[in-house]
Amino acid sequence: MPIAIKELHIKINVSDDAQSTASASRSPADKKDAIIQACLEQVAHIEKRKNER
Repeated sequence: MPIAIKELHIKINVSDDAQSTASASRSPADKKDAIIQACLEQVAHIEKRKNER
C-alpha cells in the first residue's frame, strides 16, 4: 500500500555570526555544493526512517 505525503515541513535557520565569517572565504559554488550535500543527507535519512517502519 503506497503512502501519500500530504504535508512537507521545511525548517531553515539562518544566522549571521562567527560561523558565517569562517565560510565567507569559500566561493559561492562551494557553498551551494555544501547546501545541496546537506539536503541530500537529510532526504536519505528521511527515506531510511520511512523504510524502517
